Amino acid sequence: MSLKDPEQKRAAKEEKRKKRRFASGIQQRWQKNILSVMAVIVILVGIAFSMANGVFTYNTMRSGLEAEANTTAAFLRNYLNLDYNECYASCVLLVQNYAGRDRLELQFVDGNGQILASSYGLFAEEKVQTDEVAQALETRSTVNFVGNNPSTGERIMSVATPMIYSDGRVVGVLRFVSSTRNADRYILLAMLVAMGFAIAALVLVYFSNRLFMRSILEPVAEITETAKRISAGSYGVQIQKKYDDEIGELADTINDMSTKIGRAERMQSEFVSSVSHELRTPLTAITGWSETLLAGGGNREETKRGINIILGEAKRLTSMVEELLEFTRIQDGRFTLNVRPCDLRADFEDVIFMYGSRLKQEGITLEYEESDDEIPEISCDPERMRQVFLNILDNAAKHGGEGKRITASMRLEGKNVVTRIRDYGPGIPEEELPHVKMKFYKGSSKARGSGIGLSVCDQIVELHGGSLTLENAQGGGTLVTISLPVTP
Repeated sequence: MSLKDPEQKRAAKEEKRKKRRFASGIQQRWQKNILSVMAVIVILVGIAFSMANGVFTYNTMRSGLEAEANTTAAFLRNYLNLDYNECYASCVLLVQNYAGRDRLELQFVDGNGQILASSYGLFAEEKVQTDEVAQALETRSTVNFVGNNPSTGERIMSVATPMIYSDGRVVGVLRFVSSTRNADRYILLAMLVAMGFAIAALVLVYFSNRLFMRSILEPVAEITETAKRISAGSYGVQIQKKYDDEIGELADTINDMSTKIGRAERMQSEFVSSVSHELRTPLTAITGWSETLLAGGGNREETKRGINIILGEAKRLTSMVEELLEFTRIQDGRFTLNVRPCDLRADFEDVIFMYGSRLKQEGITLEYEESDDEIPEISCDPERMRQVFLNILDNAAKHGGEGKRITASMRLEGKNVVTRIRDYGPGIPEEELPHVKMKFYKGSSKARGSGIGLSVCDQIVELHGGSLTLENAQGGGTLVTISLPVTP
């Protein structure tokens, strides 16, 4: 076994432990916030169902007793026109022979609450101790009662219906009595069933949500671990996309971020290498010629040549440092414009005249296409715009100089002043066009430079409310278009 195996196992265990800790934290919050709420909702629904079922059961039982009482009372009213004693005897006989005695008890009670007859034959109490009989006599209507029987303690439901003789005298009260034991047992059973369903629903919700949370937590934990690797410097690593949903979109976003960070890191490394090279070349020339001049062995012409080289390379260094400083100001938000009305075309023509002489020495022709357009003064920073024009022309000479020709023009197009500078070199590879304005980007070009000049130019033009675009021109070469609004 190699030494790496225990380390790999420890790393795998640590990663699993982190995932479990990450998952347990979210699961605990979910159980506390979601599952507890759902439990309360299910319990409340169960309680509401049980109460509604109890009310429904008791109402059904009450309605049955009242219907039985009304039916029996309607039958007995046929005897109310008989002699009072015969009517009384008929009520007693009906009670004693009541056919529904197996379901409930029928009592015949006199006006004083005394039980005169019962369908059960024998009755333990001589007088009704609940108040529904008195209320029925007082209101001369059917009255119900639900509660405990004072003599036995049993929970009962009773309905009392008065029997009134034709002359207004009370013959007695029919009292239907039923135990609520079966109804209470049914209500309890229904409540237990409801609780069982509620518990089953909670268990189902719990386990289904555990599966759901796992389907979220595991990829999120992987994404978190990859993000940590990216933050630790593993730029460019990718997350395996497993789902085409928000998790997948997050993975795509982090993958894109990782790719861009990796690209930026490479570009920054290339920038440092490029700047180091750019600084080394003039410094080498300055150092070499300085040592030659100090030795004092050269003639006058050679000395003059050395001083000119030192001066030129010092200017190159100064230009590079200024470019870097301006880029830093832009990144820090300390870059400001000195805006004032100016004749942009006159400034552009001055740049063309000045730079054209320099390009002629290199064998490159700079053609200015004059326009009859009346270009008004615009508000801008003339020094910064000169910097932009010079940088674009310098890029055209560096990257497209082999075409030996550069054309430039400025026209008024609508409400914009549009400047175009085109070289006739090889152009820019299509895959590099979207990136050429990015900081530190140099692409496949081998020309000298830091890779930030075009980015600075783009920022300056944007601060003026304009746009800078690069494209490959028809027939070859690169076309740079700078558009500035007449009224910003």
